[in-house]
Amino acid sequence: MFDGRLNDSFKALNLLQDKGVQVRRVDKAADSVRPGDFIVAGGAEAVIAEVARQTGVDFSPLESGAQPPTHEVKRLRIGMYQRYSGGNMDEGWTRFLLEQFSFPYTSLMDPEIKKGGLNAKYDAIILPDDTTATIMGERSGTSGRPQEAIPPEYRSGIGNEGVESLKTFVQKGGTLVTLGGASNFAIEKLGLPIRNVLANMTTKEFWCPGSTLKVKFDNSNPLAYGLPSEGLALFLGGNPAFEITPNEYNERYETIVTFADRDLLQSGWLIGEDALAKKAGMIAAKYGDGRIVLIGFRPQHRAQTHGTFKLLFNALIR
Repeated sequence: MFDGRLNDSFKALNLLQDKGVQVRRVDKAADSVRPGDFIVAGGAEAVIAEVARQTGVDFSPLESGAQPPTHEVKRLRIGMYQRYSGGNMDEGWTRFLLEQFSFPYTSLMDPEIKKGGLNAKYDAIILPDDTTATIMGERSGTSGRPQEAIPPEYRSGIGNEGVESLKTFVQKGGTLVTLGGASNFAIEKLGLPIRNVLANMTTKEFWCPGSTLKVKFDNSNPLAYGLPSEGLALFLGGNPAFEITPNEYNERYETIVTFADRDLLQSGWLIGEDALAKKAGMIAAKYGDGRIVLIGFRPQHRAQTHGTFKLLFNALIR
């Protein structure tokens, strides 16, 4: 077995799967294993030894007779949305992070999303931090220039065709992961009964330009496997926080990360704590046969926020 609490265990997982080694994940604590730990069957000792050398991850024998409930880890085909115009720093850092931990992925651009049929090639699609208007193509990148001012071959944005394509992708079993401001896109365009509680607040009412805040993780949920029950998250200006609005499908929505009840600030600057206290920072929503994972803060920000990498990594495996 190897420890599901370690970020490098996900690199070990990917390297093992590259070699065709089957890996299982623990669903319930038993003996010396925790939910989220990984188990490799015997017969792959040479591969395990090489992966251990590459990653520094320790592989330990299971206690005799230990048979915890597990499921086989499925490798998902990952698409990373990359808009053509303006560049997106968060997209670049996220690509870098996936490469550092050996997650295979494909860059996915506007024409492919608009074309549809995404389920044939992808199981999970990541939308990095961005505004709804920019994702849609209502303005180009960070310049704010209208699309009409840009030659057609250089325009960016998925438009209404892309929205319908992503809806179909999720409804047919795909996973859509939205980071930071891209969560607002999912709420607005995919019709989720979720409210960004910080929307339209002035900087006098709420301001958190880049601070470390206290949060609670529901580590009984597979999306938070390997995390402690309490920890820290980096919150940046413009990040959303969520509230599930009452609806007839509330059972389809799970809160994975919640901001602490009080005294949220660990380091940095925070005005308007009450607006954020007890609100959701990460929600998973069933949508047709698939799911949408909204992470309001950026768990992978600049590939530096090691304590929350697993929130993204867990969403990219099954």
